Amino acid sequence: MAKIIFTATKIQDHTCPPDKKQAFIWDVTAKGLGLRATTAGKPAYIFQGEYQGKTVRVTIGSPDVWQLDDSKRKTPGGNEVIIQGARSKARELQRMIDQGQDPRSLKADAVEQAQAKATEKAAKIQQEAAQALTVGEVWTVYVEERRPHWGDLHYRDHIRKAAPGGVPSKRGTRGKGVTSPGPLYSLMALPLRDLTAPVVEAWAVKEAKTRPTSARLAWRMLKVFLGWCEEQAAYAALMPPKNQAKTKKTREALGKAGVKSDSLQREQLAVWFAAVKGITNPVISAYLQTLLLTGARPGEVIAMQWDDLNTKWKGITIRDKVEGERVIPLTPYVSQLLAALPRRNDWVFSSASKSSKAGHVSEPNYPHSTACKVAGIDGLTLHGLRRSFKSLTEWLEIPAGVVAQLMGHKPSATAEKHYTVRPLDLLRVHHEKIEAWILEQAGVTFDAKAEPGKLRVVAG
Repeated sequence: MAKIIFTATKIQDHTCPPDKKQAFIWDVTAKGLGLRATTAGKPAYIFQGEYQGKTVRVTIGSPDVWQLDDSKRKTPGGNEVIIQGARSKARELQRMIDQGQDPRSLKADAVEQAQAKATEKAAKIQQEAAQALTVGEVWTVYVEERRPHWGDLHYRDHIRKAAPGGVPSKRGTRGKGVTSPGPLYSLMALPLRDLTAPVVEAWAVKEAKTRPTSARLAWRMLKVFLGWCEEQAAYAALMPPKNQAKTKKTREALGKAGVKSDSLQREQLAVWFAAVKGITNPVISAYLQTLLLTGARPGEVIAMQWDDLNTKWKGITIRDKVEGERVIPLTPYVSQLLAALPRRNDWVFSSASKSSKAGHVSEPNYPHSTACKVAGIDGLTLHGLRRSFKSLTEWLEIPAGVVAQLMGHKPSATAEKHYTVRPLDLLRVHHEKIEAWILEQAGVTFDAKAEPGKLRVVAG
């Protein structure tokens, strides 16, 4: 091997001829130190020596990184340190051979140490990232992961309770013209690890002063969310042993929900029907009347589609949150109400607004409240109409099991659970009796034997 004295110029000028894969030059002053150039990459210092009768080669590094000789450098603190050069490194590797050590083990140790440091650094970065995870970031993951198991209303509730607000709206704005932040929004920016029991308790005290009902629902969501976090490997380490939302102070701060008793009295039926039938939007008017006359949940009626109506066998398939679905009679008055509605899309109670993403009307609390004010009825909610159906059946002494089956309540007695199976025609006998009596008390007359109006197709 031809040897030369390495200089900066010699190192810079060394290249690999195009007819070769690699080319070497060797240093005179440091035994085993060479410079290798290839056609594919940049030159690199190498060390080559003989260990146990075999040639070994170790790459030291690029001349861009390694100086030829040792140099001195001052640290920011003023201390002087020596930066090892390529010649010094080659001599170190040769000493290892002289001492009976494989010089390649030094590089292997260095690689192992570098890998260990990299692994430690990655773990630290991951740990710091986990520590910085906010409630909002994890809440988003939770909602999307659980969405397939929820109904649309339950999903929307989770979005609304954590929403920042600020959306222009005419209703529910407390006079500000824009929506208020959801009860859980103030917790979303907190690191998940900082969502402690005292924080949740302070949140409960604050929210209970202005919107206790909404806060109680948000609290129930929060408890389930934290329970989910405890079961996830990615978040379990951030969670304390006990669910932070399940404390006595939080429960006492939010209080208990009052027993709701809003319902229509028999003597109020006439004015209620008159006011609701006077609503200018026929879809909303029909929705509210259907709600009362079927005893179904508001969301169940909203979700009705035309395919759910069986006009031949006079039945309605209801998407039941308890049993999945149930079939109730399509009574004469409701049949005529629905047949008169425009058929814009798949939804029975379709929306005329092109901006409606759902395609159907939203739960019309405001039109109903306005109609109730006209009728002189205070505090009657949409769910109160379902409660009214149950209460009004008491006048007719309808079997409790029949009412429960119509409304989608779970049967309470052993006989109801295991022995009483009522076909649709038997339910119809009772349901039509209920509808006829309610309409009679309301003073609503119609020809029950008349064929329901043909469904009209209306352009969107």
